[in-house]
Amino acid sequence: MAKHVGVKLPEDLVALLKKKETVAVLATFSEKGLPHTTPIQCIFPKGEDGLLMSIHKEHTGYRNMVWQKKIMISFMGDDNTAYSVLGRAGVVRAPSQVHPLMNVVRIDIIDIKCDRSILTRVERGVQWKYTSAEAGELVKHLFNELEDLSRTL
Repeated sequence: MAKHVGVKLPEDLVALLKKKETVAVLATFSEKGLPHTTPIQCIFPKGEDGLLMSIHKEHTGYRNMVWQKKIMISFMGDDNTAYSVLGRAGVVRAPSQVHPLMNVVRIDIIDIKCDRSILTRVERGVQWKYTSAEAGELVKHLFNELEDLSRTL
């Protein structure tokens, strides 16, 4: 049963995001009302009441969030971390200073719910590896941009 926890990011979720190893699921809706989900890797906390993410400017999820504004992001990670964040999206940097095809989006939190189950426990989040050394370097620089923006926005 979901429990609403308010509009401030819980400490365990902030800690998970600061590890820079989380894959979250972004949910959006198209102009035709069709749901769309996608994994998002480059996401970082902006204080206690916001998130920053890097996303490809041609991605369907990006186009949907620019049109719709409201999004939902689901997080699951180690030590039974399980939350869904409802937020309002706004572009803060287009293009990213790191890569011309990436844009930076800020998510202002509207509501957070805890998705922990009384029947099961999340032991680990999504496991992944970089496809190349270059991909690892790109993601490292995208996270650096998000972390820098989290201090200055």
